[in-house]
Amino acid sequence: MKRIGLLGGMSWESTAVYYRRVNEQVRDRLGGLNSADVVLRSVNFDRIVTLQKAGAWNEAADALGQVARELEDAGADMILICTNTMHLLANEVQASVGVPLVHIADVTGEAVAAAGCRRPLLLATRYTMEQAFYRQRLKQAFDIDALIPDAADRQAVHDIIFSELCCGIVKESSKERYIQVVEAGKAAGADSVILGCTEIGLLVGPDDFDIPTFDSTLLHADAAVELSLSSTMTGTRATTSGQAADLH
Repeated sequence: MKRIGLLGGMSWESTAVYYRRVNEQVRDRLGGLNSADVVLRSVNFDRIVTLQKAGAWNEAADALGQVARELEDAGADMILICTNTMHLLANEVQASVGVPLVHIADVTGEAVAAAGCRRPLLLATRYTMEQAFYRQRLKQAFDIDALIPDAADRQAVHDIIFSELCCGIVKESSKERYIQVVEAGKAAGADSVILGCTEIGLLVGPDDFDIPTFDSTLLHADAAVELSLSSTMTGTRATTSGQAADLH
């Protein structure tokens, strides 16, 4: 079993979902008292949000890169950034370590494409919906044309994430608001839904919509378990000589 490194705390509400999911999946696959080999580093989300609001992405990249190195030093064989938004800095975090970064957009895009969907509605923070890093990766890697809600709906989705879900608050009225957003997305041509913020699964899920729904949190955690239990692993890890070696 390879060690899963979770870079969490953004927010800890969804990081808890990651921890539970990877352990449940390992137990289901191996049985008995088996659980995942995990090292978790949880950051202070308030600091990260302050950097986001200030547009201080270079400082945020330095902070997450340092944490990723700490995970690697603790023996992690892979790194998961337990948030969609901070994958804006995925390249910088990957460059800071010698173990693979499991990119949340890649595992989500793979699932969307495998289901035959091509125009998912992306529900996420405004950073993820409005900046190009996520949708562009889906397009380039999987030929997926992700749609985003209109400005008012984007603001509503974003505000519910930060003011409620990240604080452990789940409201029926907010669930109904998300359902309205998805209905508008369907009218605009969406054929599926990506829950593209790791907290959104706390509020809505596949049973709430009549089109395919992809929970990025669960897909990300499941991909980590698959890699952890595989006999070989795509990616490299730096050796003491500074050369890269295949992970086995």
